[in-house]
Amino acid sequence: MRILYDGQIYKYQVTGGINRYFSNIIKGLSNNYYPTLLTENNRDLNYPEHPNLKIIRWHQKFRPERVRILVDKLYAEAINRFNNFDIVHPTYYSLVNRQSIESYRLPMAITVYDMIHELFANNLPDSRFTIPIKRKAIMAAQAIICISENTKQDLINLYAVPEEKIWVTYLAPEIDISLSYSSETIPQAPYYVFIGSRSKYKNFDRLLSAFAQVCDVESDLKLCVIGAPFNKQELKMIDDLKLDNRLENYGYVTDTHLAKLYRNSIALVYPSLYEGFGIPPLEAMACETAVIASNCSSIPEVVGEAALLFNPESIDDLIESLRFLLKNPIERDNFIQKGKERTKLFSWEKTVSQTIDVYRSLGK
Repeated sequence: MRILYDGQIYKYQVTGGINRYFSNIIKGLSNNYYPTLLTENNRDLNYPEHPNLKIIRWHQKFRPERVRILVDKLYAEAINRFNNFDIVHPTYYSLVNRQSIESYRLPMAITVYDMIHELFANNLPDSRFTIPIKRKAIMAAQAIICISENTKQDLINLYAVPEEKIWVTYLAPEIDISLSYSSETIPQAPYYVFIGSRSKYKNFDRLLSAFAQVCDVESDLKLCVIGAPFNKQELKMIDDLKLDNRLENYGYVTDTHLAKLYRNSIALVYPSLYEGFGIPPLEAMACETAVIASNCSSIPEVVGEAALLFNPESIDDLIESLRFLLKNPIERDNFIQKGKERTKLFSWEKTVSQTIDVYRSLGK
């Protein structure tokens, strides 16, 4: 089977969740598959690996707009005609060649990662651009892959997509405890971990408020933050809550450093109001630490009974959860053991196998 992957996502992220998703899918294909990645020729990237992988770089030229549109259209048609693709699986909702997504005229699979732009439009400035493009891609696809049952239900509710058109394929962690014995530094005091973006729906502000109250009675406690530097509003809140000496921002870390930070923490705290899937809790479980996580969206579906769940809109509930694991080491150990078993249910091999089922359904 010859599969075209339109690599528009590589324009938006050098690394990241979607980037890794397609890397694992393509890498996991057997040798009788022939993947082609169409990508822009504007940066060096860690492209996926496969013995049959062909990379076509879309050369952008500065031309009059009318000429550019015509040349792009002819080039896209030539790529399709001379490679004889069976199906196309765009990496995002728009295309490298700037054509309409229907232009491929091939059986198409689209992966829907979440419905964040639709549900949190007021918090995401790019929603007014992303939603129409996403809707068009969803309506054009013959098969839609959702990364959780929760995302599937949101998709059905928001876009009225027929259920028989949707497939659910879970994701999997890429790091585990074997990576966690490196020489990188970790906080010297007992600490919780927070990882990822801190957009409004990620609920970081509530975590800071809850953590500040726990620190009022715990003299030696830290919050380890992994991600972007603190912005001005966050720095002001940290100062107002007198947390300046209680937070350590490690920036963007390697997988080995992340695994070590997970393993030595009290717990990962995952207070998000919405996730399409949520890999960090599985990563933390695979690195043998406890997880405190929101009881909403896809998160309970992913963690099962292996995490301490709380109401993410209740600061008091989060305070209680933080204190519970701190004061009950036996219960914490129980969650760690449950987490080790939980992660066994998720693997990239399973994800690839289920994705191939989708491809085969299109190739009939």
